[in-house]
Amino acid sequence: MNTELLARADGLRAERVPFVLATVVRAERPTSARPGDRAIVLADGTVEGFVGGACVSTTLRAQSAELLAGAPGGTTLLRIAPGPAAGLSPGPAAPAAPGTVIVDNPCLSGGTLELFLEAVMPSTLVHVFGETPIARALAAVGEAAGYEIRRTTDPAAPVPAGAAAVVVASHGHDEQPVLRAALAAKVPYVALVASPKRGAAVLAELGEGSEAVKTPAGLDIGARAPGEVAISILAELIARGVPAAPAGAPPETAVDPVCGMTVTIGPDTLRAEHAGRDWYFCAAGCRRAFLAEPARYGG
Repeated sequence: MNTELLARADGLRAERVPFVLATVVRAERPTSARPGDRAIVLADGTVEGFVGGACVSTTLRAQSAELLAGAPGGTTLLRIAPGPAAGLSPGPAAPAAPGTVIVDNPCLSGGTLELFLEAVMPSTLVHVFGETPIARALAAVGEAAGYEIRRTTDPAAPVPAGAAAVVVASHGHDEQPVLRAALAAKVPYVALVASPKRGAAVLAELGEGSEAVKTPAGLDIGARAPGEVAISILAELIARGVPAAPAGAPPETAVDPVCGMTVTIGPDTLRAEHAGRDWYFCAAGCRRAFLAEPARYGG
């Protein structure tokens, strides 16, 4: 199971799909999960693998959504314990320590789980156009810094989906079509390597939307050599906080009318239709209880 799941994780990385890798690090009976069990959680709440039953998955989805919405590379130690006494509100308690979250889950039949959650985000994708020393230096320095650099000399090459930056470093060759394509794709950072005078002339010819193009590319740090210019461009990406990938909309949530848990609405979320609306549940037991007495739970 873990071998297949890790292969799936490698595939998601290659496809630049963000996900959370959850690993059971501690389990107390009668939980069904065991240390070493793993699961992948996608941004839409889909869970692949196994780290516990439906009640655990509900909490896992909610915490994973928060992790994916936070800083890249974030981690959380999630402790899920049986819920408090009836009448008290379920949900997260104050973190026991930095990076640790304790959640009281009223649906658990017993036992406690500790999961290590790691957000796996795609590297920042930079599309570089040109066959110049600066273009080559940007590819080398960027890859060493952990960026995904895709360099091309074809002005007709499409801007990669999810590109965070397009840098044109062709020294006057075929600049206009590449800049227009980058602007049309609404790439967050579009830059032209050129002197201030030549850059202004290129932007004047470019016309509408040219104000979004940064030229000269990079921060003014007195860079001269190709490697220094490459560093100045990467420094500007960092200073601007250019994201690794466009942030997707967070998944919708609903409150389980039976137990009060917050439920992330995803493809496999339990639901029922009653009184002209959809109701969502953390587990089959809550769904059965609701369908047996909907009026008791506000239905």
